[in-house]
Amino acid sequence: MGCERPLELEERAVARAYDNVLLWRDLRNAVPLEAAAADSAELAERYIRNWMEQQVLLHKAGENLATSEMDLENQLRDYRNSLVIFAYERALVEQRLDTVVRMAEIEGYYTENRSSFELKESIVRARWTRVKDEDRRTMDRLKEHFRSGEPERLRELELWQAERGHVPVDRSALWITMPELLAAVPMNEPTASGRYVLERNGYTWFVDLIELRTKGTLPPLEIVQADIRAIILNQRKLLLIERMRQDLYREAIENNEIQVL
Repeated sequence: MGCERPLELEERAVARAYDNVLLWRDLRNAVPLEAAAADSAELAERYIRNWMEQQVLLHKAGENLATSEMDLENQLRDYRNSLVIFAYERALVEQRLDTVVRMAEIEGYYTENRSSFELKESIVRARWTRVKDEDRRTMDRLKEHFRSGEPERLRELELWQAERGHVPVDRSALWITMPELLAAVPMNEPTASGRYVLERNGYTWFVDLIELRTKGTLPPLEIVQADIRAIILNQRKLLLIERMRQDLYREAIENNEIQVL
């Protein structure tokens, strides 16, 4: 074997499985040349064992799978073609798609597709505070301040709360779902906005439901604005791709590059 020329060594078989042969050159490409002798031998042995196990599985699969299940060449070709077309169309979209969506388009889509945006659950904007009950006279006065909604009286309530470290939970600028509210505040589900005073387990809750949108009604536009923009852009993308395909097909026919034989 020491007299083998390099080319003959490259073509020497190191393992056989059914009608397939593992050549020395394939093994050499799989085992790092810089590996130590002991490591190299172990890696080579493992590679050969894995190769033979794979061949056994492939052989058994070929014996047991239906012809339609074995038609991998066509499947791989179709998959590759799909990847190539997808990459081309994605590059085209990145170059040509108009991504400016004006507010008028968003409002128009919102108006024309109102039923698509009906709420699946109620949403609210709210503020609430929980305070420890004090003497009845003080609490009655604070409740009156809160229910009045008058700025001066509300300011007195807020000062009283701040002096005692009661920090309101403010969700007035952020819509939350009704389940989120009810998980934070021990109240029955409200049916209207307004000011609610609750007494639960030695605490008084001041709940200001600033705005309520019930299940089945339309959400504010700002909630679905990003979704509508994405829908409009996706529609533009699909239209752009369809026009591109038609233009390329028509151009190929005009240039006599494709024809039915």
